[in-house]
Order: sequence, then structure tokens, then C-alpha cells
Amino acid sequence: MQEQPRHFVAVIGGAVSGSVAAEILAEGGAEVVVIEQNDRPYGKIEDGLPRWHVHQRKKEYEKIDARLSRERVHFVPRTKLGNDIGFQELTERWGLSAVLLANGAWRDRPLGLPGADDLVGKGLEYQNPFIYWFNHKEEKGFQGRTIHVPDGAVIFGGGLASIDVVKVCQLETYGRALKERGIDVPMVDLEKQGIPAVCKAHGLDPKSLGLKGCLLLYRRRQKDMPLAQAGAKEPDELEKAYAAREKLLSISQAKFLFRFQDRTMPLELVTGGGRVKGVKVCRTEVEGKKATPVAGSEEVIATELVISSIGSIPEPIEGIRMKGETFEFKDWDLGVYDAEKGIFGVGNVVTGQGNIRASLLHAQRVATYLNQNYFAGAVGAAGAEVVKGHLARRPPLAPGALAEIRKRVKALQERAGSDGDYHEWIRKVTPPDLG
Repeated sequence: MQEQPRHFVAVIGGAVSGSVAAEILAEGGAEVVVIEQNDRPYGKIEDGLPRWHVHQRKKEYEKIDARLSRERVHFVPRTKLGNDIGFQELTERWGLSAVLLANGAWRDRPLGLPGADDLVGKGLEYQNPFIYWFNHKEEKGFQGRTIHVPDGAVIFGGGLASIDVVKVCQLETYGRALKERGIDVPMVDLEKQGIPAVCKAHGLDPKSLGLKGCLLLYRRRQKDMPLAQAGAKEPDELEKAYAAREKLLSISQAKFLFRFQDRTMPLELVTGGGRVKGVKVCRTEVEGKKATPVAGSEEVIATELVISSIGSIPEPIEGIRMKGETFEFKDWDLGVYDAEKGIFGVGNVVTGQGNIRASLLHAQRVATYLNQNYFAGAVGAAGAEVVKGHLARRPPLAPGALAEIRKRVKALQERAGSDGDYHEWIRKVTPPDLG
């Protein structure tokens, strides 16, 4: 007979970090409820990873499905922390052993230009909703707004996510231009083969399509772009990272024909008729991580679309302490928010990277830490360390307390329209054309 769980943990968010944490904690003997704001738990895999990553998306979906359908894991969809259930209600009234925040970084860092907030959807777009639109616009039931991508869009960014935004712009504009010539190329094929190769296969010079391409602007130096992470800080390791970054950018430019300019920062959005018509920029002088505007270097770049891809941050939630743009964690490496109350963070909500692998590794580290140093004495995790300090004194939950939490979980599932069967729910909410 299987040993009854002695702890109950809530995980907020069911994507990479949330599902990994849930699996590890369930394996360690805890019962887990995963509270997900969307219908499907795939997070950045579905809504942030561009849809040409067909095989990677399918592979990651299957991994998440396997984790969230494990015994002792309860999945609650359509329930947003701070809206449908309060943070304090969950952490103070439910009687949980721990709460893990794995709700990711979905809020775009503001561009910070005067009047920018009023121009969103009027020629100014942010990375997260832009990629969401691109990923879902072909679905039969899509009801979001339409985004037109003109030739010559300007993107501010510099990381891997901004390269994805640039690729979307180029695939949209070149795909449209080819279609006007009677050449209908599937988006996935255009991305995989690259624009020059596709044009060559149809006897075309890409220049004959008359496109100038979008423009990626980065405020620091090309070699500073976080396209490849530096390991150690020794000069030779840094030089290898610099070379890798420059090579990756060069390969991307050759394949997708976009323009790039470093040491450039935005100053002001230029408008006309209530819409973006251009952006005023200036050159920068870079010293270390600091980019200083160069006086007299201002210029206006005409464009009808500006996309900001300068980073993602967690959405503020009532009751959660903030430090600047992020949650106020006491230990950033382990995502400790409040050890005494058992509140932790895992993945991008802590790292802010929006990176699948970084999210997974952070979730593994935090969940293992919880098993070994938080629940070890209670669940008998193999190789567990000696439980430290006051965490070791947290008693296991009584059977009645566990039953009460299960009742609360069931009520949330019913409110969302789920009977608790994970696979049946996913089948129910997956559009036929997504599979």
C-alpha cells in the first residue's frame, strides 16, 4: 500500500518550471496542486516560442503532460493568482506546506518613452503579445486583434527573443511578397531553409522583391548581445563568448536578411494621426555595461511599426512584495521568498530569462532543495540531508487538513469546468488545428 502524503504543496504555473517542480515534489512524497491561469499549461512553449519550432514544441508538450498527469498531482486550469484566488488566501488560509511561484515572466519591460502606453496597438508592439499573435493567428477560433507587419519594422532588443521577433517580421514580409509573385511557401519551410535559399529555388534574387528588411537596434556593442552566455569571466572565455555571439548574429542575418545596428538607443516615438510614424534614436558610447547617449547623434528612423523586445518581468500580484520590477526574493539562487511560511519561486519568475533550459534547471534545483531540506524528515527522500533549523520542525499535515485542501482543489477544478482528469481536459481544450 502506498504511503499517504504528509505534505501538500501548491505550484502556481504549470509550464516547464512548474511541472518539473511538481514532479520532483510528488516523487518525494508530497501531494501537489498545480494552479494554471490558462486552459493549457505550456506557457512560453506555446505562447512565447515561435510556432516554427514544431518538433520542440511537441516534445516539450509531451514532457509537461507526463509530469502533470503523475499520481499525487492535481491540475487546476483557468485560475489566476491575484484574480481568481488571492495570494494571502492561498498562503495563509489553505494550510499548505509550501507554495511555489512558477508563474513566469509575462509582462514586457516598459520601453520607457513618453506617450508609449497610448501607442500600444497603434504602431507600437511588445514582444510577448506579438509572439502570441504570431503563434495563434492561424487558429480557426482566434479572436485576438490583427497585427500588420510592414517592411522596415524597427525592433529594440538584443537577446535571443529579439532574434525571434526579427525572424517573425522577415517571414511575414517576405512570405507576403513571395505570395504576391504567386509563390506560396509554408512559413515553416521559409524559416528552415532561409529566405535566400527559397528565393534561389524559385529563380529569384531576394533584392528583386524590393524589401529593405526590418532593423534590429541594440544599445550596447554587438559582442555584448546575450546571444551566447559567457562561462567564466577570464579574458579567453569572454572572447569565446563574444565570437560566438557575433557568429550567431551573422548567420541569422545571412539567413533572414534583416538589418542590424548596435550602440543605438530610442529617445522618442514620432507620431502622425495618432499612430507611430517613426522613432527618434541616438548613438551611444559604451563603457562596461553602461551605454551613454552621444550628444548631437540624434536621427529619426521612419517606420510604421516599433517592437520592444527588451526583456520580460513578472506581473505584479496583490500581496506579493516587489523589489523594483521583480518579486522580492530573499535568496535569488534558491528562489526563497519567505522560508518560514514556505513560499518559494522557481524558473523565470525568479530568473526573468524566459529561457526554457534555465527555467528547467532552476526548478530542479529549488524542488530538490525543498525535498532535501524542507520535507526530508517527513517524506524520507533518498539521500536527504539533515533538516535544518525551523524548517525541520514543520509537522506533517493531519489527514483532516489534507482532506480539506483536496476539497478546495476540487472546488477550483469544478469552477474551471474540469473534472480533474488531466488528459481529458487537455483533449477538450486543444483546438483541432493545433493537435
